[in-house]
Amino acid sequence: MHLIQRIFRVGAALGALAFAISAASAQTPSTLETVKKRGQLICGVNVGLGGFSLPDSQGKWSGLDVDLCNAVAAAVLGDATKAKYVPLSAQQRFLALQSGEIDMLVRNSTITLERDAGLGLQYAGVNFYDGQGFMVPKKLNVKGLAELGGATICVAQGTTHEFNMASWFRGRGMTIKPVVYESQDLMYEAFFGGRCDAMTQDSSALASALATRGKQADYMVLPDIISKEPLGPFVRRGDDVWMTVVRWTLFAMLEAEERGITTANVDEQLKSTDALVQRFLGVKPGNGKALQLDENWAYNIVKQVGNYGESYERNVGMGSPLKLARGLNGLWTKGGLMYPLPLR
Repeated sequence: MHLIQRIFRVGAALGALAFAISAASAQTPSTLETVKKRGQLICGVNVGLGGFSLPDSQGKWSGLDVDLCNAVAAAVLGDATKAKYVPLSAQQRFLALQSGEIDMLVRNSTITLERDAGLGLQYAGVNFYDGQGFMVPKKLNVKGLAELGGATICVAQGTTHEFNMASWFRGRGMTIKPVVYESQDLMYEAFFGGRCDAMTQDSSALASALATRGKQADYMVLPDIISKEPLGPFVRRGDDVWMTVVRWTLFAMLEAEERGITTANVDEQLKSTDALVQRFLGVKPGNGKALQLDENWAYNIVKQVGNYGESYERNVGMGSPLKLARGLNGLWTKGGLMYPLPLR
């Protein structure tokens, strides 16, 4: 009898503890509520990567990742200028999000199982499909990775590139000499200073380094791509409301491109008789309420930031110094992987 009473008491205690934890969780405000109350979105970005996140001489930030931050600010606060950018190194980025220093991380970060399942974080979509590449001085006359056996290769610490590189060369019975640097800036300085035979990073980042430093005449990116590097925004796990807002902001930019809705014509599109366009732009209510946002949230994104295609072209596409072809980052209707889920 005493044993049964003990079991009941333990069960009651556990139940009370579970209720207390649940109540505490329910009282914790979501990031969406926090951002609305603060009136500002705090976004973690790269310390400086042309085409993705880079400040100019006046301190004005621009880039594909910056545009996504601005789009979330436009959706949540109605004003794309209410985004604050916190530059983070590869080692700092995930800790900054875990600790609550930033509301979201958009820092050309590869989505992996370990990061999605093991860090208490969650990815909210892919805003750029990339792959790991290698850069070499043209004077070496190297045409491919198969010629880099025994080479000294610069790599940044805290990235997926270290493991990928080691695995690729080891799997082919080749030895290399990795030189690991604490930051990408130190890595660039070392490579362009002649301390390494090659440098490895996301291929888009290598293209950015060439363009922003004006090194195209002396250096080249090899054609070999050794990994899949889907890059996208991260948020804290368990905050489903916020994750949904960030994810559908990205989808809204893609949907606008698919439907031909641009910064220039979005006001005219408000007169559309297409029911899906009306719902997308908030003429007909529904989407905003579902996301706990104003009904014109998607209109604000397109009007103030633009659709995904506009953002891509001015930051990394043919309208930019990088001049990267759309490739995998094209819409699904044009042979790419960008496929927005239905906004209805």
